[in-house]
Amino acid sequence: MSLSPASTPALDPLSDVLAVLDARATRPQRLEADGDWALAFPLRDRLKFVAVVKGVCWIETLVGGRQRLSAGDVCLIGRTAYTVASNPELPAVDGLSLLDGAGQGSLRLGGEATVMLGGGIALSRASAGVLLDMLPVFAVAPSASVRAASVTAVLALLDTEMTRAEMGAGAVAARLAEVLLVEALRACASGEAPAGWLGALADLRLGRALALVHSDIAEPWTVARLAAEAGMSRSAFSARFTRMVGQPPLAYVRSWRLARARALLDRGEASVGSVAMRVGYASQSAFGHAFRRAFATTPRRAPD
Repeated sequence: MSLSPASTPALDPLSDVLAVLDARATRPQRLEADGDWALAFPLRDRLKFVAVVKGVCWIETLVGGRQRLSAGDVCLIGRTAYTVASNPELPAVDGLSLLDGAGQGSLRLGGEATVMLGGGIALSRASAGVLLDMLPVFAVAPSASVRAASVTAVLALLDTEMTRAEMGAGAVAARLAEVLLVEALRACASGEAPAGWLGALADLRLGRALALVHSDIAEPWTVARLAAEAGMSRSAFSARFTRMVGQPPLAYVRSWRLARARALLDRGEASVGSVAMRVGYASQSAFGHAFRRAFATTPRRAPD
C-alpha cells in the first residue's frame, strides 16, 4: 500500500510569537475576598489575566472603563494599570504588595464570597513590546463566549492545583496558567467582532496569509503574492490587512523578521550574518541598516 506524505500545516502565528519571544508564565496567584475591598495594580510590561472562579467583582482600566465580572469571565490586560474591587467607588490599596507579602501565591481578605485567579506571561524587556503591541490593551473573554467550555475547564483545573499540596503543583499551575491565557486569547478572537491582530488571525483570508509569513519569514514575500494566497485582490488585501493588523503587510513582515532576529541574537544562537540570512536579508549590511533603524543599536550576538 502506498501512502502519500502528510501535508505540513502552516505555522500557527500565535505559537510562533510566544515561542520566539520566550514567553513564560509567571506564578499564578489566588485571591479570596468578602465585604468591601479594592486592589490597585500598576502598569507592567507583560500580558496578564484576571479570572473569576466564584462570585462577582468589578475591574477598571483607563482604556476599558468599568466592567462587572462574574464567575467564568477572564480578562486579558496589557499595558495598563487596573483596579479590581467589590465596589468600584471604593478607594484602592496597593494590591501588588499585598499579594507579594501573602506567601504561597494566595491572599484572603475576609472571606471567600469572591474567588479570583491572576497570572501573566513574562517577556524579556527587549521583546515585551512586540507581543503587547499586537494584542489588545484590555479584553474580556466572557463566560458566555463560544469557547466558554474550554476556558471553564482549564480555570477549574488551575484553581484545583493552586489549592492542593501535591508534589509538582506549582509546575502544573504555571503550565495551566499558560493554557488558560491561550484559551482566553482564542475566546477573544472568536468573539462577534474581533479586532486587531487577534481578529486578523481569526479571519479566514488574513489568517492564511499570516500563517504563511510565520511559516517562512525568510521568503521574499510581496503584497501581490500574499493577496493571491488569501484569495483577494492586491488592493483589497492590503487595505484589510492594514486596517486589522495596524500596519501594511510588508511592514509587518519586516517588523517580525527583525523581532525574530533580535531574539536569535539575544540567545547567542548564531552569528549576525547567519541570522540575517535566516530572516530573509540578502546582505549583512542591509540587515544591519534595518536593525539599527528599528532598535537604534547595532546587531550583535549575545556573549556565550
